[in-house]
Amino acid sequence: MKKLVTLTLGLALLSVGVFARAEDEKESAGVKIELTDADKAAIEKVRESGGMALQVAQNDNRYDIAFHLADGEVGNDHLKPLAGLSFIHSLNLRGTNVDDKGLESLAGVTSLERLHLEKTKVTDAGLKSLAKLEKLNYLNLYGTAVTNAAVDDLVALKGLKKLYIWETKIDVEGVQKLKAANAELEIIPDPIKEKRLAELEAKRKAEAEKQKAEEEAKKKAEEEKKKAEEEAKKKAESEKKKAEEEAKKKAEADKKADDARKDDAKKDAEKKDGDKPADEKKADDKKPEEKKDK
Repeated sequence: MKKLVTLTLGLALLSVGVFARAEDEKESAGVKIELTDADKAAIEKVRESGGMALQVAQNDNRYDIAFHLADGEVGNDHLKPLAGLSFIHSLNLRGTNVDDKGLESLAGVTSLERLHLEKTKVTDAGLKSLAKLEKLNYLNLYGTAVTNAAVDDLVALKGLKKLYIWETKIDVEGVQKLKAANAELEIIPDPIKEKRLAELEAKRKAEAEKQKAEEEAKKKAEEEKKKAEEEAKKKAESEKKKAEEEAKKKAEADKKADDARKDDAKKDAEKKDGDKPADEKKADDKKPEEKKDK
């Protein structure tokens, strides 16, 4: 038993060791960028200007930069330290005063994969500065003045996987062009998809209403049938009761008439008997006695 426990413990420790080595190998396969003193100085300038600069992961020393939570106004000058850096993974400029001129500083940040431009002053012209960002897969343009005129520049971003266009001026025509060029691109909101979903929802609603109407009609028909049956039954019972009462009244009337006839016959007989002569009455009175004697 002791040997079995020892063997089991040994296998468990071996499994843990294999797992730990696998995790170490996984970490060693991360992204490693050799940062120069100039790169480190640029990161410090970002932090000094109110931006956040965080390393992506332990095994990935690229940086995520965010200015959307900075105190005070953030404008184009805040982006100048980023110019030419090749280790920026994501950049969040949401709600800042950055405009088309500021985006020129990002033209050489070719490592950039995620870019938040929502609620900034960026227009169609500014997106031309993103042409060389081949790794960019996420772009948020919510609440900007971007229109269909920028669609060609967006189509040029071959790596783009997700695009937010809510409250922009990109319409159905622009979305169709984007989808035609990049079938894998997820556009949020997607007016084409929403239209299709709206049509499906309208169809589902119509079918549901039709089914409901059919069920209500069926229920009404059943209720009317039941009501008609109850009324017919009630009428039949009423007519039966009426017929029984009339039959009873007729029987009572017939009996009364029969009794009246009997009374009249009796009275007629008594009257006839009263009209006979005295000698006939005596004869009638004797007849029963004579018959008895015989």
